[in-house]
Amino acid sequence: MRLLLNISFICFCLFTTNAQTIEPRHTFNLELGLPNGMTNKPFKNIMQGLVNAVPYYQFAFKNHLILGAGVMYSYYTINEFKVPKKVYGGMHTGGAFVKVGWEKFHTDRFATDFSIKIGYTQSYFDTDMNKVFGQNPYVAEAGYIEPTMGLILTADEITSFRFFIGYGLQGYAFKPYMIGLQTLGGYEDSEFDKINGSLIAGFGFTYYFKPKN
Repeated sequence: MRLLLNISFICFCLFTTNAQTIEPRHTFNLELGLPNGMTNKPFKNIMQGLVNAVPYYQFAFKNHLILGAGVMYSYYTINEFKVPKKVYGGMHTGGAFVKVGWEKFHTDRFATDFSIKIGYTQSYFDTDMNKVFGQNPYVAEAGYIEPTMGLILTADEITSFRFFIGYGLQGYAFKPYMIGLQTLGGYEDSEFDKINGSLIAGFGFTYYFKPKN
């Protein structure tokens, strides 16, 4: 553990002492991640995240403040082994957001990004059971907020790649009737009260419309 802390400290010193002035401006960004349900226990067990895709535009100011806007899409499939009755289908979520945060290049190769996305989403629960009951898809609309941290490594003067991790919260609670179930599936009613939260980890790509230097 001490060795890991020492290596981290040395890397931090190198990044700060060798820092150069890198000033990105207009960028196009694409993030692809794997979402995993967290806060709502039934949602975590029943819904399996497959993909989270987020394209967006971003502008960086000289003081390292960043502002952006974009859209997001995610898809969760139903874990048929976690429901009392076989249900096939999934949840499509689409939305739009604005992004605000702080991004800084510590060297000409390495940067960090701390930001938050705030927006609005619509989730479409498309299942065979919803079709049976004549309500397909079931639609849930809600606000969306996602704090995110990114580690950025440049490839050349106009492109970079990043590893990111975020925690997205949607302002509605998953309920069994959304996928067509007529029972609680063995869960307590109180377990459905928490709003949906997902841990999202993945990789991103950035294109700089103007060279960074």
